[in-house]
Amino acid sequence: MIYFDHAASSFPKPKAVADAMYEAVTQYAANPGRGGHVLAERARLTVEEARAKLAALFGAPQPKHVWFYQNATMALNQALFGFQFEEGDHVVTTAFEHNSVLRPLERLKREKGINVTYVKPNEEDEITAQALMEACTAKTKMLALSHASNVTGAFIQIDQLASFAKENEITVLLDASQTAGTLPIHMEKDGIDLLAFAGHKSLLGPQGTGVLISREDYGLLPLVVGGTGSYSELPVQPDVWPDRYEAGTLNTPGIAGLAAGVDEIVKKGIATIYEHEQELLTLFIEETEQIAGLRHYGPADLAKRVAVASFYLEGIGSHELAIILDEHYQIAVRAGLHCAPQTHRVLETSNSGLVRVSFGPYNTKEEVKTLVRALKEIQQAFV
Repeated sequence: MIYFDHAASSFPKPKAVADAMYEAVTQYAANPGRGGHVLAERARLTVEEARAKLAALFGAPQPKHVWFYQNATMALNQALFGFQFEEGDHVVTTAFEHNSVLRPLERLKREKGINVTYVKPNEEDEITAQALMEACTAKTKMLALSHASNVTGAFIQIDQLASFAKENEITVLLDASQTAGTLPIHMEKDGIDLLAFAGHKSLLGPQGTGVLISREDYGLLPLVVGGTGSYSELPVQPDVWPDRYEAGTLNTPGIAGLAAGVDEIVKKGIATIYEHEQELLTLFIEETEQIAGLRHYGPADLAKRVAVASFYLEGIGSHELAIILDEHYQIAVRAGLHCAPQTHRVLETSNSGLVRVSFGPYNTKEEVKTLVRALKEIQQAFV
């Protein structure tokens, strides 16, 4: 199987990820922070080491600012529903958002009475920092943004918003699910207040891992309350970080695997990974531009996107094409609306959907060429 669905979840994982998870399950599968015995302490240290690695990778002030969740959706829910919005507050977001941002914001509109502006892309399919700033008003409390679209790969130059957001006291929430591990991100330098991402995509960790990092104290109310293993005498959630935002038993094996994935990213180097994936993206776009009836979506300037390419092949439905690639060529891609309905409305592809290919650090040029040959054969068969 040739796997081109890294925007959904990376595969294969480094062997070190599986080894770390196996070791956690078989050698110290105790509850971290819930006891003073040797196994519980080892589990706690594993979690804290993972926090420290993520804090260093993303420029967080301290490891305690790193909070673990089941996935990026839960991390984003904590950021959005925990933020103390008031009626009439304004949020600026984009038409390129995933449902993990869209649906919470729509719920906040109904329940809190906030106002939301969805900034649309320009003619080059880009969301510019200037357009985002122009959409802000005196009542704007948050910029809630996907760093990169999971449909077109187009990313926002987030550092260009830093000074503006700070001067206007606007909190910046960044969904880096498509960029964490592929693009350099530094919370302090880039002016990111709340950073959410999945552990199972470009960070090469296992599913069931997500992270929210809070640069400062934004007064978030905890989304879930309950046992923390600390301050058990209190009838309310403790204020100490990270306990305040991590009620319940953590996924120690998953966090151990995520830490191993981070080690792999650091060893390879984010710049090296980005360059490799860009080479694959460039090869794919150049080779498929010659296929009659195939239309690409996203910025023509590939330097403004991560390694995600969505397209439509005239005469064949996106789901049918994906099935053919899977069953006849053993190539895994993603078809449909990609949990990003507004993106497809803007692109005018809601009825047809698109086929998305997304590349990872272990894909090769020969695999890309195999995909191109397959698409050419399919196109010829449907002429």
